[in-house]
Amino acid sequence: MGPIFMPHDVSLIATIAVGFVMAFVFGLLANRLRLPPLVGYLVAGVAVGPFSPGFVADAGLAGQLAEIGVILLMFGVGLHFSLADLMAVRRIAIPGAIGQIVLATLMGAGLAHFWGWTLGAGLVLGLSLSVASTVVLLKALEERNTVETPNGRIAIGWLIVEDLAMVLALVLLPALAEPLGGHAISDGHDTGPQQGLLLKMAITLAKVGSFVTLVLLIGPRVLPWLLRRVARTGSRELFTLCVLSVALGVAFGSAKFFGVSFALGAFFAGMVLNESDLSHKAAANSLPLQDAFAVLFFVSVGMLFDPSILVRQPLMVLAVLLLILVGKSLIALLIVLLLRYPMSTALTVSASLAQIGEFSFILGGLGVSYGLLPKEGLSLVLAGALLSITLNPLVFSLTDRICRWICAHSNWKLRCEAFGEKRFAALQTELATAREQAEHKAARHKTFTPEELVARFPLFAGLTPEQREVLILHFQPHTAQPGERIIRVGDQADCVYFISCGEVEVTPPGRRIKLSAGDFFGEMALITGQPRSADVTSIEYSKFLTLSQRDFREFLRRFPSIRQEIANLAAEREAMNRQASAAPVVAAE
Repeated sequence: MGPIFMPHDVSLIATIAVGFVMAFVFGLLANRLRLPPLVGYLVAGVAVGPFSPGFVADAGLAGQLAEIGVILLMFGVGLHFSLADLMAVRRIAIPGAIGQIVLATLMGAGLAHFWGWTLGAGLVLGLSLSVASTVVLLKALEERNTVETPNGRIAIGWLIVEDLAMVLALVLLPALAEPLGGHAISDGHDTGPQQGLLLKMAITLAKVGSFVTLVLLIGPRVLPWLLRRVARTGSRELFTLCVLSVALGVAFGSAKFFGVSFALGAFFAGMVLNESDLSHKAAANSLPLQDAFAVLFFVSVGMLFDPSILVRQPLMVLAVLLLILVGKSLIALLIVLLLRYPMSTALTVSASLAQIGEFSFILGGLGVSYGLLPKEGLSLVLAGALLSITLNPLVFSLTDRICRWICAHSNWKLRCEAFGEKRFAALQTELATAREQAEHKAARHKTFTPEELVARFPLFAGLTPEQREVLILHFQPHTAQPGERIIRVGDQADCVYFISCGEVEVTPPGRRIKLSAGDFFGEMALITGQPRSADVTSIEYSKFLTLSQRDFREFLRRFPSIRQEIANLAAEREAMNRQASAAPVVAAE
């Protein structure tokens, strides 16, 4: 039988395949040039766009794929959103970011007015240029190992506030499109321009409020519960599918039933799931698809860029670039100093804001679709993004040199750093508290070493370092998938389990107990060898170290001096377990 040819439209496959291949090639080239891969993705979009010769990808399909990228991108932002980190830097991040957005937007609007653009075009341009890319910032901070420093966390908190403000802008822009000179669907009521605007604003805010209330009230009860139930099935595919269903389903539902943007719906879905114990696993499972579609998003944005604007309107491109690199940076520098923080903090924040990224593209694209921003304006935004992201490492290098120069001159160091010392010290204390809380939460997902597990086990508390080292040689690794039954009631007790990472659920009659990394179960196997008295189920992917009863007896034969001590501790442990079994029944969670 010969090959079967299926003549059908493969534009979707062609768009995805060419988009990924070109993004890989240009992203790798950008990395070799020590530039963020994002620059390469945008250039890949330019290469396959309608303004470049050769293959032209389907812009309509690329736009829909980009929408999925926006959803997963915002879902990831919500999934990693830390309210504790934001609150620790709130005194500088909230007023600073809001003030900087307002002033930078006014500068952008003034620039647009000088070019003869409408007020709506000016506001969209100003907003697009006012917000920096969190992705680019994190990359720059990681290269300098300054993510966890106070200045690094201030910069990240500042950009989180900007992201939240842009989410609000995305919500309000459709309602404000028509009053600002764009086009929008009429609601069929002739209430006058001002009343119509107020009515649309009220309806939009009511819908957003209803959606947020519904998600925050019901979401924390339903979504984590759903995630945990699916995890217990033991299927990785179902778990990944559940995460994606939540991200895309909530985003689509928010747009369909509440008129809220996909981006806002996905952000709140991620924020709710962040409260789940399985949030780290949800993030890990969704990350590959999030990265893939985010790449397609940047490629589709690059397809909208007309490179000829660099030749046709070089002065306009230069003005946009100066606003991003100089205007925004100076605004941020002055705001931080006015809030009485050190010069080093001001320089770090100003360098962080000397670029624009993903939210700028989303806002610019939405402005074009509503007839507010001319296509030339979107090309200017894209040109500003490409150039500012490329130059951002140089800006950070310049600020590093200025900081070193200040530190090398004691007079300048005293002037620039001393006046903000008290506020900075108070902020460091709050950051330390937030870090402790985050570490406490992350401890549940830590991988414990064999040495740490032995040290936490009461029966082995009196062992010498040499004896512990010998004991560890008897440990055997064991893994369990989510939902896998590790121990069943009535099974023969043959070993004790030490949880190196993951979480399990122990269900003795009438009770439900959760154990996480660092805990142990089945220890009575080493003491009595009686049949198991409870079921133990893995809640997530877990790793264990096991010690069999036979190996433990061999260990005791080798070190007979500790036999009596362990026997006494075992008797105490057995008595405690009998007392716990006789306690009143605890309601299951």
